[in-house]
Amino acid sequence: MEFKTIDYFDEAIWGKVFPIYEEAFLGKGAKPEKIIRNMFRKKLCCLHVGFLDNQATAMAISGKLAGISALLIDYLAVPEEYQNQGIGKNMVTYIKEWAAQEGQCENLVIEVESDQTDENLARIRFWEKCGFIITDYIHHYIWVPEPYRAMFIKLGPDTALPDSGEEIFKYIGAFHKRSFTGS
Repeated sequence: MEFKTIDYFDEAIWGKVFPIYEEAFLGKGAKPEKIIRNMFRKKLCCLHVGFLDNQATAMAISGKLAGISALLIDYLAVPEEYQNQGIGKNMVTYIKEWAAQEGQCENLVIEVESDQTDENLARIRFWEKCGFIITDYIHHYIWVPEPYRAMFIKLGPDTALPDSGEEIFKYIGAFHKRSFTGS
């Protein structure tokens, strides 16, 4: 599997990953393309793509959380036909390595839906298998109906990250606010 990370909006690459993004997130909290383009313009995010035989088989959008040494995985998706083959886990491993080296981050953070559905519990199990730890705090956004919890992984032994999910969500909320402003 080959991986590529870009910090600018590339029409050709976006064209390859948009179907993955759309399948996974359309109608489920996907940021509109206009907002994603704005995030790239403001240097708030990177796009990570996993390729298998020159076919995009995984995508993720990440962004640094200002004020702490953490990278937020805002979106990560693998097309349904490629799931349960280790591709998602390989993508997370790649992002961990990239964050520690290129991204210069000591922690990874993800937010997961906290409603106790089979689908949400499966996602949480996936992230736990990747080494993430779930926080107890349940966050309620004012603009989306579903509640969320933060999960994190420390990439080194002496990394600084707030212990409280509530504190982590202050940084996540600030990231989302920057994403949607000035578009």
